[in-house]
Amino acid sequence: MIYLETDRLILRDYVTGDFDDYYRLMTDDQTMYYMKDIKLDSIESAKENFANILKDMAGNERKYYFLHMMLKETQEQVGSIGYTVVDNTPVGKIVHMGYFTYPKFWGNGYTSEALKKVIEYAFTEDNVYRITTGCLAENKGSERVMQKCGMIKEAEHVEYEWHDGRMKNRLEYRLLKSEFDIS
Repeated sequence: MIYLETDRLILRDYVTGDFDDYYRLMTDDQTMYYMKDIKLDSIESAKENFANILKDMAGNERKYYFLHMMLKETQEQVGSIGYTVVDNTPVGKIVHMGYFTYPKFWGNGYTSEALKKVIEYAFTEDNVYRITTGCLAENKGSERVMQKCGMIKEAEHVEYEWHDGRMKNRLEYRLLKSEFDIS
C-alpha cells in the first residue's frame, strides 16, 4: 500500500471505506470541470470504477496509481492525484499524471505539494522513466502546478480538444527521470 506524507498532506492508496469520498469527488461538477472524460454520472458507475481501482491495486501488474489526498490535520479530502502506466519499457515505466482537487482548496499550494511528492515516489521508488501530463491552456492554475514542480512544456496543441461547446488549446508537459531534481 502506498502511503506518502508531505508537510500538510497524506497521500495514500484508496481503501474500501473511501467510497463515499471517491464518489463525491468524481461526481463534483466544479472539481471535474476539466476532466469530463472521467467524471462519473451515477453511483453504479462509481461503484464499478472504485471496485476496479481496488482490484488493480491488488494485482501484480498495477496500472493505476491514483491516491486519496487529504489534510493531515483534519483528514478532510482535498482531491485525488497520481498516474496511469501507459507503457512499461526496458528503461522504466512511462506514465500519464493527473490530479483534481476541490475548488475550496485551489490556490493554497496543496496540489503542487502533492505532485512533488508523487513525482519523487514515481522516480525513486516505482521505476518511472517518463512522466507526461497536460491541461487545457485556459486552466492556468493547473499549468502553474506543473511549472512549480519542474515539469517542462513540450507542446501546445491548437484547437485540439472539444470542451464546453468549442475547440480549445491543450498544453502538454513532461519530466524525465534524468531531469528530476530531488532538492
